Amino acid sequence: MNKILPYVLSSLLIASSLLQPAWADDDDEDDMQKMEQMVKAFGLISQQEAQTKALAAKPGVVKEVELERRKFRDGWDYEVEIVDAKGKEWEVTLDAKTGKVNSLNRDWF
Repeated sequence: MNKILPYVLSSLLIASSLLQPAWADDDDEDDMQKMEQMVKAFGLISQQEAQTKALAAKPGVVKEVELERRKFRDGWDYEVEIVDAKGKEWEVTLDAKTGKVNSLNRDWF
């Protein structure tokens, strides 16, 4: 019995940690504020403008918008995820300074 007790206690501890209530956080709100600050600081188009331009390139419903620093050259891009009328997901990448569509790719995952 003494050999099993540590395993039982460990199992109960793990189970109780999994049953904790999920607390709402404001990470999304913080991300939006950071994005707005960067838009103003770097003279970029707004998130709303990016959505409008992305929807002009690929009609549908916007699922997510992210502002990202380019990896291999200077500048910023908006990555806009769109779901089309057939339920297919697309990623539209726009130059965050000019709003020019740099790529339109089907999201296969």
